[in-house]
Amino acid sequence: MTRESESGLPIEPVYGPDALDGWNPGEKLGEPGAYPFTRGVYPTMYTGRPWTMRQYAGFGTATESNARYRQLIAHGTTGLSVAFDLPTQMGHDSDAPIASGEVGKVGVAIDSIDDMRVLFDGIPLDKVSTSMTINAPAALLLLLYQLVGEEQGVPAEKLTGTIQNDVLKEYIARGTYIFPPGPSLRLIADIFKYCRTEIPRWNTISISGYHMAEAGASPAQEIAFTLADGIEYVRTAVAAGMDVDDFAPRLSFFFVARTTILEEVAKFRAARRIWARVMKEEFGAENPKSLMLRFHTQTAGVQLTAQQPEVNLVRVAVQGLAAVLGGTQSLHTNSFDEAIALPTDKSARLALRTQQVLAYETDVTATVDPFAGSYVVEKMTDDVEAAVLELMAKVEDMGGAVSAIERGFQKSEIERSAYRIALETDSAERVVVGVNRFQLDEEEPYEPLRVDPAIEAEQAARLARLRAERDQDAVDTALARLRKAAEGTDNVLYPMKDALRARATVGEVCDALREVWGRYVPSDAF
Repeated sequence: MTRESESGLPIEPVYGPDALDGWNPGEKLGEPGAYPFTRGVYPTMYTGRPWTMRQYAGFGTATESNARYRQLIAHGTTGLSVAFDLPTQMGHDSDAPIASGEVGKVGVAIDSIDDMRVLFDGIPLDKVSTSMTINAPAALLLLLYQLVGEEQGVPAEKLTGTIQNDVLKEYIARGTYIFPPGPSLRLIADIFKYCRTEIPRWNTISISGYHMAEAGASPAQEIAFTLADGIEYVRTAVAAGMDVDDFAPRLSFFFVARTTILEEVAKFRAARRIWARVMKEEFGAENPKSLMLRFHTQTAGVQLTAQQPEVNLVRVAVQGLAAVLGGTQSLHTNSFDEAIALPTDKSARLALRTQQVLAYETDVTATVDPFAGSYVVEKMTDDVEAAVLELMAKVEDMGGAVSAIERGFQKSEIERSAYRIALETDSAERVVVGVNRFQLDEEEPYEPLRVDPAIEAEQAARLARLRAERDQDAVDTALARLRKAAEGTDNVLYPMKDALRARATVGEVCDALREVWGRYVPSDAF
């Protein structure tokens, strides 16, 4: 009996040599660390050292998140990943009326250089790699990080990490956009230019399919729409006068890992192959690093359940294994209680221990690309690649990612996929353990982590003190310079950095840009 994959592609009960009839391993595979990078972006992959174990964390105040980061580092985390609250993601201060009820809830509240200083207190920024899940205001948080590094005496050229900075997927699947697409892409190009000169080891964008997957995208949709966004970013930078090999080596990607191991491994391998070909053939990239699709993976939060939450430990282990077998460069494993609330200390530690078991107690790190040559995985890699290329061609026919977004194409495709998954789950055709099969008559009680609502008042008090203490004339002058740069063609990050150093707030800097660039309002097509 033939089953279907998550992308709706057939999975046969048995695969043999005929599945790869006419298949050219030299063209399809190559060697690890060599074009087309199907087998991984580095020759030795995990045989030399494991992936970066990066745990996503952030909640409440900067003080609370700093304590969690110190715990994670003590437990063996090799890279930090910062979650910001919704007001910060939307460029609003914690005391803004629109922020009411959301301060510190889904991430840490960062309003100014004062908060960023506390967030990384006692954490040497030349010794840790930091990923920041921030998009529309990504430039601000990067500059705040650089300023804190300067205060620690860390030169900018020693800072390593990533800003997500992927605004196109916000229009598609997530909604934390601020500015219209045109100015947003201009800001991204300014970040590329700034980092090439000022913070050369920083990954300037993490082009994200994860959030599309969380919204219901199939594996093929996740890869197709993410790579289409990546193409748009590369075109934007080239149009701004940059040589592709000057910025492409710092591009990175962010994908989900589901419980369907075989298709996920195939998905990652197909994505590397497609991106290498696009960069070589469309953009003429010559630096091998420009052709590498390097990516971070997070296990699939959307597949975790509030029912029987301990079962999520198994799901996360399987998802993490899929990411590792697929060749990820870094990994975040979700905590088993994330379908209920923010992770507790214990659940966050267990999530990290899951990665450590995979790295040090299994043999998956002993060899590169363990599934290479597998009849089923190679056929599925080809099948996923074909499905991805078909979707990417449709985006191109509409004029590229931005034009397709304006027509609502990606969003409607993802919604159709999400609806199919919901129907299959409701009918129990898709088994979800503990939800539609193998339920308990009564769930065991579980005490989640809760964010203190007093945080909102505390942040407002901090902002009041900041505004009373700072040199307001210096802030006003810096913000005026920022508005002038935004009106023209100068790189906005330089006056933005001056404003943040003068203790302008995140909301004030974003408001200055809103005055010039306006706000994005979705069209009726959505």
